[in-house]
Amino acid sequence: MGADFKVAILGAGFAGLCMGLKLQARGETTFVILEKADRVGGTWRENIYPGSGCDIPSHLYSYSFEPNPDWPEIFSAQPDILAYIESVVEKRKLSKHLRFNAEVTSAAWDDDAGFWRIGLADGSSVTAETFVTAWGQLNRPKLPPIAGRDDFAGAAFHSAQWDGSVDLAGKRIAVIGNGASAVQFVPEVAKVAESLTLFQRSPNWIVPRMNRPYTAEEKARFRAQPEVMAKVRGDIFEMAEARLEAKRAGTAPVEEVPIPLAHLHAQVADPELRAKLTPDYEIGCKRVLISNDFYPALTRPNVELVTEAIARMTPRGVVDAQGIEHEVDVVIYATGFETRSFVGDTGITGVGGLRLSDAWIDGPEAYLGLSVTGFPNLFMLYGPNTNLGHNSIIFMIEAQADYVLQALEAIAQAGPLSVKQEVADAYNAELQKALAVTPWAGSCTSWYKTADGRILNNWPHTARAYAQAVERFDLEAYDVMRAVEVA
Repeated sequence: MGADFKVAILGAGFAGLCMGLKLQARGETTFVILEKADRVGGTWRENIYPGSGCDIPSHLYSYSFEPNPDWPEIFSAQPDILAYIESVVEKRKLSKHLRFNAEVTSAAWDDDAGFWRIGLADGSSVTAETFVTAWGQLNRPKLPPIAGRDDFAGAAFHSAQWDGSVDLAGKRIAVIGNGASAVQFVPEVAKVAESLTLFQRSPNWIVPRMNRPYTAEEKARFRAQPEVMAKVRGDIFEMAEARLEAKRAGTAPVEEVPIPLAHLHAQVADPELRAKLTPDYEIGCKRVLISNDFYPALTRPNVELVTEAIARMTPRGVVDAQGIEHEVDVVIYATGFETRSFVGDTGITGVGGLRLSDAWIDGPEAYLGLSVTGFPNLFMLYGPNTNLGHNSIIFMIEAQADYVLQALEAIAQAGPLSVKQEVADAYNAELQKALAVTPWAGSCTSWYKTADGRILNNWPHTARAYAQAVERFDLEAYDVMRAVEVA
């Protein structure tokens, strides 16, 4: 008996939808996109905090095959990005392949049948010849292990699980964490709060957000002349690629980093506050953030920056390492995401019952960020070491989806395929060697790397170099899984 589908896709964010759209464009009809929520959008469905937006210009942070002449501004906000995603799904009539409220809880390779058995949270299951995961890297909110955290008596939530029912107007608010999300929502929350206390573990390098609205004339020209819009996208891409080389030179001492330091000095006059906001690590070691209003927000009279470590929490608020209790009504955690497992709570087993969690006991890794030995016909979009610090992940996702299309053709001809262990090992050894000389390997701690220094998330080269690496599917890199091999 055959599988229900040729391809099952986990997730209806940018990556999963891209895979579905490319399958559909190729004429494939036997595929399904399994989404745990009740609508599409992925991270742009979930991150609804005030000020949420993207730090890649919209004409590049969108599908190359679905340009949008009506982006309202250079860097678009969350509602506009989500509306774009939904409009593409509607325009391409992809809904018939979407299954909502279908959370994948397990996926097991059936050695005898030669396909995937995928279990869902409601107890049902589907089978598919090929399983494509598009679960993203930043969708499992992480709460800090602060003593007494559960004792706090007020409202508390993570920025990625924004509680819109909590009225923040006139409240005393503590924000724990100051990364990419906090940089966006702190300026908005500070406008309505009685007071806002920001607990900072380490400062960020921040550069200006060169944003502006597109004029009606520009949008009209984009609609009338698609080649103009394509050139805008191409120019943004080339500028982004050039930034990577600038970051490779990012080992300069703090005083030699002109743009972010000039930005800080221009917006923060108080030397004491400025010192607290000046990183002591090389630029690029952590994610470089973009904002025009974060620094000014910290100079507001109702905002306090605390750089002392947090000792514990009480029913009334947060106690710092100096023993000072900061009494607040609301705590917002901007403490990032769990980024090590990639799979969250999804149990995945491959040949002979091999668990992916065991295969990744020393950390996630995959050949080209796509394939793991012992897991036939499993391909990961936005998998290990495919994150970027300089360019659009949508470009990477499109390149990966095209690779999977080639893999499907090979599978149809040869049978189930699993990447060879020696090929994967050689690839990942070379990858870590290249990563060792990037700014991410610097002195700071970051979500990019483990305590022992292995960088699990990022791609070390240009986005164009990745597209070239996955341009051609190499059947010689894979073993054909004959029945006798898995008996």
